[in-house]
Amino acid sequence: MKIYQILPVLSYGDAIGNDALALYKVIEVAGYETHIYAEVVDSRISSDICSEIKEFGNVEKEDIVFYHLSTGSELNYQIANLECKVVVIYHNITPPSVFGGYNREAYRNCRRGYAGATFLKDKVVYALADSEFNKEKLVKMGYQCEIDVLPILIPFDDYKRKPSNKIIEQYGDGKTNIIFTGRIAPNKKQEDIIAAFAMYKKYYNSEARLILVGAYAAMPRYYEQLKQYVKELQVRDVLFTGHISFDEILAYYQVADCFLCMSEHEGFCVPLVEAMYFNIPIIAYDSTAIADTLGESGWLLKEKDPNLTAGVIHYLLSDSKIRDKIIRSEQKRLENFEYAAIQKKFYTYLDKILSLEEKA
Repeated sequence: MKIYQILPVLSYGDAIGNDALALYKVIEVAGYETHIYAEVVDSRISSDICSEIKEFGNVEKEDIVFYHLSTGSELNYQIANLECKVVVIYHNITPPSVFGGYNREAYRNCRRGYAGATFLKDKVVYALADSEFNKEKLVKMGYQCEIDVLPILIPFDDYKRKPSNKIIEQYGDGKTNIIFTGRIAPNKKQEDIIAAFAMYKKYYNSEARLILVGAYAAMPRYYEQLKQYVKELQVRDVLFTGHISFDEILAYYQVADCFLCMSEHEGFCVPLVEAMYFNIPIIAYDSTAIADTLGESGWLLKEKDPNLTAGVIHYLLSDSKIRDKIIRSEQKRLENFEYAAIQKKFYTYLDKILSLEEKA
């Protein structure tokens, strides 16, 4: 019996790619022969771990395929033809409307993704969702199989690597650094972060700095709108990092005083967990899976008001007791995402899958 993972794209450094690579290790540790296949494979990933899907051979009925579902792909349909146990790992699909007017390809991929996800509703033996929000989405699509929640497996040892000294020296200068990590995209609502920061800088802390960590090449029109918005607000000290190396990401977390998330669509949001790991107090707008990931930790905003958000930032950063309370709540929540805890859950779910009847 072999265990495979299949996904449209295995990228180096993104949340889904990292999840697949982390699961590869725990499957291997459990003693199973395993491999990953993808339509597009990042050249930095060893061929011993992942190969192009065209190299995928025949499967046996007792084999298991974990299919990472997050976008539009012909694999969404082809996967149903496999004569083995097929398990969906659902990472959510962003509503296509989010990308209307910004990126036609992203719009089409999301539309195709929803169609493909719905097509698979009665063609898989089991499903895993990385949040309760994602589980609810599968139920609404009509999935009849058992669905369990498995948070993204995060190898926290990676975050112990040495951060960029250059970034720490440049931005660890005593100024208040407000940070958000995530690609520049309309669903992330970086404009709402900018609006709140402008109010905070104007009324509470003129020396504050906003650092928006994330690639913007895929959404040039949205990125240009954000830059224009910064000019219109006449707000200084807004930094767009673009795509950066992992050691630079670590450094930005090291110098951050507050993590501000105003996103309106997240299936899990790994950066929230990363902020917990680095003891950064989190303020986040209550949307989609944000509350699932935060649990009882952080500061959850129920409405979007730049002035109110600016006041919360000031309150949190100027009162050490409140800040420490928030950080303690995050440290407690972080226990739920510990590598060993998620690994144990995965093995429990794998036992369930092994006990299921083979595909007829």
